[in-house]
Amino acid sequence: MAYPEKLLADDEDVVEHLHPHWLTLVPAVVSFIVICGLAGAAIAFLPDKDSHAGAHQALLVAVIVIGVVLLIWLTLAPLARWRSTHYVITSHRVLIRRGVLKHVGRDITLGRISDVAYEQTIWDRIVRAGTVTIESAGEYGQETLVNVPRANQVQQTLNRLIEADSDRRAQAYGQPQRSEAPYPPDGQAGEHGTRRY
Repeated sequence: MAYPEKLLADDEDVVEHLHPHWLTLVPAVVSFIVICGLAGAAIAFLPDKDSHAGAHQALLVAVIVIGVVLLIWLTLAPLARWRSTHYVITSHRVLIRRGVLKHVGRDITLGRISDVAYEQTIWDRIVRAGTVTIESAGEYGQETLVNVPRANQVQQTLNRLIEADSDRRAQAYGQPQRSEAPYPPDGQAGEHGTRRY
């Protein structure tokens, strides 16, 4: 499912359009290799076609059917979930879209976000991924984005966009803009990787 470009406002620009980190597809790739290898080995060791034609045919069909089912379940389904998961950051909001058959979506306007934090394990730091947590006002106050590429940079991007959105709204209502810099330069998160407003 693609993110809904037609829902963007005229003055709204896409800043980041992300899928979960590509490492989430590694198990699917490994499963594909293992399934193909096992299916090939099973076909090679089937009974001789000349002496057991009926058994050979039945076992061949069984191997192919089981292989296809496993490929769909362990390889194609994770790929489809990855492809249909969108984290879209625009100049006005964060759009989250998930799901292949069952679609789940959430839009969080920048003005309602009260906190953006990220978390990285040692492995996440090596592969440059992480978890981004967005706190916002409303019934579903917290949204957790898992396996986000460049999580620390995404957090800083959101902080800058929130500040710019706040200034834009203040200017629209005739209030003075903030002059202080509330966040460190790009890629330099605070001590705990979080910024509160």
